[in-house]
Amino acid sequence: MVYGYARCSTNESKQDIQRQVRELKAAGAEQIFLEYEHGDSKIKEQQGLMFASAKDGDSVITLEVPRLARSTQQLCEIIDLVRRKHLRLVIMGSITLDCRNGQPDPMSEAFLQMAGVFSQLELAMIRARVRSGMENARAKGKRIGRPQIAKEDIPSVFLRHYPAYKAGRLNVSELARVCDLSRTTVYKYIGLLEV
Repeated sequence: MVYGYARCSTNESKQDIQRQVRELKAAGAEQIFLEYEHGDSKIKEQQGLMFASAKDGDSVITLEVPRLARSTQQLCEIIDLVRRKHLRLVIMGSITLDCRNGQPDPMSEAFLQMAGVFSQLELAMIRARVRSGMENARAKGKRIGRPQIAKEDIPSVFLRHYPAYKAGRLNVSELARVCDLSRTTVYKYIGLLEV
């Protein structure tokens, strides 16, 4: 079996994961696991399901090392898992770590680990630039973060479905879904109305 793994950091309304899906299918992925989670998140549910499903001799393909992990430690854990389960890990157009017949080629493993170091470095540099940019904006008097909202700012779609939530006919997740809002936003609106 050839498994494909595609990951984006945010949800499907903010990032299009279909490019990854198309390329994984073209590379022969028979089953593709989609994940919307940060690369350095300790828990990647779909990735865990994929590796749990993979059997001795199966292949896992992904487009880039950062799709798998943005942490060197997590990538090394994945390499150990690939080795223990006798899998083949393919980073498309880059590195293949083949453990189907025992131990991987040491050079391939080393290059994959180095790619993990650069992936983690890239994430650290992005975060440093964002923090610097935010500090610069604050120094210029800009307000950073989400805008403050008041009861008057709550959208009518939420107010229309809120009574069903109060009556216990909808839970928070259902309320978020029918209003096309995030759970965080729903909690914020509930907090404003129940003060």
